[in-house]
Amino acid sequence: MTHRRTAHRRLEGKSRPFFVRITALASLTLACAFASAPGEDASVELWRLDCGTMDIDDLSYFSDTYLYDGQSGLISNGCYLIRHGGAYLLWDAGIPSSLLDNTKSNGGWVSSISITLKDQLEQIGLAPDDITYLGISHFHGDHIGQAADFANSTLLMSSADANAIRIAPTGSARRRLAAWFDGESAMQEFSVDHDVFGDGSVTILMTPGHTPGHVSLLVRLKETGPVLLSGDLYHFRSEIGQNNVSRWNVSRADTLASAHRFERIIEALDPVVVVQHDPADIDRLPAFPKSAK
Repeated sequence: MTHRRTAHRRLEGKSRPFFVRITALASLTLACAFASAPGEDASVELWRLDCGTMDIDDLSYFSDTYLYDGQSGLISNGCYLIRHGGAYLLWDAGIPSSLLDNTKSNGGWVSSISITLKDQLEQIGLAPDDITYLGISHFHGDHIGQAADFANSTLLMSSADANAIRIAPTGSARRRLAAWFDGESAMQEFSVDHDVFGDGSVTILMTPGHTPGHVSLLVRLKETGPVLLSGDLYHFRSEIGQNNVSRWNVSRADTLASAHRFERIIEALDPVVVVQHDPADIDRLPAFPKSAK
């Protein structure tokens, strides 16, 4: 049985000039004006956005212990919008808009989106300029493809991933995130867990290994309870608890340590866990344009 069948079962380096730092500070100050202060009871809701699919001929790269050898599969690509009071965080930016309705294979991968992030936001009365923060789980192309549409947002990114981009100034991530790395847009870096709104409702969790500074996201909702978004710590729900490591991960040890942490959080909080690339996890959150609250 191929994984195509099982996947659908439930299962650069320049310092920024002074005026840019001032701009970043002003942006953060403005964001705080829209977000509730720490300790206030801000309403929080979460939408799942469609950020495309990837139809893959060879899944062997998803395991360094040969788990998927000889298998093919379709994986999904989820992005997420979190509203905290009057502020918005977009989590991941998906496959590039240039691949809208794409059917052509690139190295055995057919990556495609059926609708852009901008068009989805419009359905709930928002525009890219309404997004306060753009947070990315890591800098791979299927997670930052439409980032440039949100250049007026403050980019939230781990320092380790930001530094990896800086040492590869001609890389595709550097080009896709040029507005921030050229100093035109505000960026906020962190090296430990980051409390986005200062009240514990939305926390970026350090889960390195897939990339040097890969992160996951914990969102605490009043009605739904906690929600854990995996980034690319896993690609399929069946990998949770299995110590699987993708061949392209930068650190096996860091990946296993991050998975151990993630799974202890699951035990402690009993959250809704969403593996962002598993099609079986799409219906774990309400169908857009409905939201989880």
